[in-house]
Amino acid sequence: MNRDSEYTSPAQITNQQHQGSDRQIPQPPEGWERFKWLGPSFLWMLSAAGSGELLFTPRIAALYGYSLLWALLAAVILKWFINNEVGRFSVCTGATILEGFKQIPGPKNWTIWLILLPQLVVAISTVAGLAGAAATALILVTGGSVQLWTVIIIAVTATIVFLGQYKVVEKISSFIGIGRTLAVVAAAIFVFPNLRKLAAGLVPQIPPNVQYQEILPWLGFMLAGAAGLMWYSYWVEARGYGAASLKQEEPLDFSQIDSQQTKKLQGWVTLMSFSNTLAVVGALLAALAFLILGGELLRPQGLVPKEQQVAEILGSLLGDLWGPFGFWFMVAIVFITFCSTTLSVQDGFGRMFADGTQILLQGFGVQNRWTNEKFLQRFYVALLLAVLPIAIYLIFGEPVALLQIAGGIEAAHIPIVTGLTLYVNHRMLPEELRPSKFIWGGTVIAGIFFACFAVIYLLQLTGIIGTGGSGS
Repeated sequence: MNRDSEYTSPAQITNQQHQGSDRQIPQPPEGWERFKWLGPSFLWMLSAAGSGELLFTPRIAALYGYSLLWALLAAVILKWFINNEVGRFSVCTGATILEGFKQIPGPKNWTIWLILLPQLVVAISTVAGLAGAAATALILVTGGSVQLWTVIIIAVTATIVFLGQYKVVEKISSFIGIGRTLAVVAAAIFVFPNLRKLAAGLVPQIPPNVQYQEILPWLGFMLAGAAGLMWYSYWVEARGYGAASLKQEEPLDFSQIDSQQTKKLQGWVTLMSFSNTLAVVGALLAALAFLILGGELLRPQGLVPKEQQVAEILGSLLGDLWGPFGFWFMVAIVFITFCSTTLSVQDGFGRMFADGTQILLQGFGVQNRWTNEKFLQRFYVALLLAVLPIAIYLIFGEPVALLQIAGGIEAAHIPIVTGLTLYVNHRMLPEELRPSKFIWGGTVIAGIFFACFAVIYLLQLTGIIGTGGSGS
């Protein structure tokens, strides 16, 4: 939420709630005006583009061809349902998804701890891995060491986010997302495979000697991980969708609004779903294009994007197709995409950890600068999303391995986020604003899908089920 004061007394909160209930929810935009409100969805789409689409999809295609096309389609489509429900909560209540989770019965704030603790590892590993992957593109152009460029990239992106430039992050992400998608789709058309070979991947199957430590991070990051799904709540709120435009300190009290206000919220939910759908379609096109490029250009040569050679190997995707121009064009895409993804990741994690910390500290009765959201967000951007990722990268120096760790946790966390979101929407939203049976059922299936892969991954990780050869 937008909390700029150091401390807000209960009396002030009550007064703000009454003021908010007197204000009118704005009319949702119509026609071409809707396209001015697509920023949160494009930002969400790009938040995992550097890993799920650009890194892991060509890597999966190089290892397994098109045999997991069905899993890619399922992951993208099912995440539409989850993201739609996360967005629905913030559009209708004006609150962040974590503020909804804290309302769940049980020990105080147990859901906030359940979310934040695993995401500490994800945050540090993701920023370090993305920046390290971006640096592999820079060294091809400028020379120098990957370590030095990684430090510079993390410092520069963190500074942009630290200064609170949400609109800058949104615009950069939107243009890059559109441009990258058009470029890779055009390239994929040139090398489009035999339809029969591609269609065979639509049949659910598990490749021989499959490595779930490869598949789970791919599915986890594809379109967005558990954290990315929750960030959508913050970006929708920051853009002022629906009830978020009221800038209240507490979730909207539905007993204070009339049927006309409810109808406006339904319009905002429709806009959010429209925006969400465009982002998913764009992400799906990009993912399919990267799968085709990986299957047609990398797999025949036995090339797999890895560690310090990420940009060089990905560059060969277009280099083999369009020569030197294609190689350097792809290297530019690698650099820009990984950097912009780092930006959106730092922005999203900064907002989420600030919100979660504020909730936890207020639960302990703390009321000082450590419950001021602006201060907390900058604190986390500086320490958790800049200093610690730099330290981790300098110690480990393996961007792909770091992203695999983060992606595995993200995929395992998705069923938890899904279940909690369904619960709070059912518990807190009036019937008129709840999802249809179709969307509710799709969201449940999404949670089960990712839960199955997470269980198999844990069984393989613990040695209960066997593994084949190395996937690296």
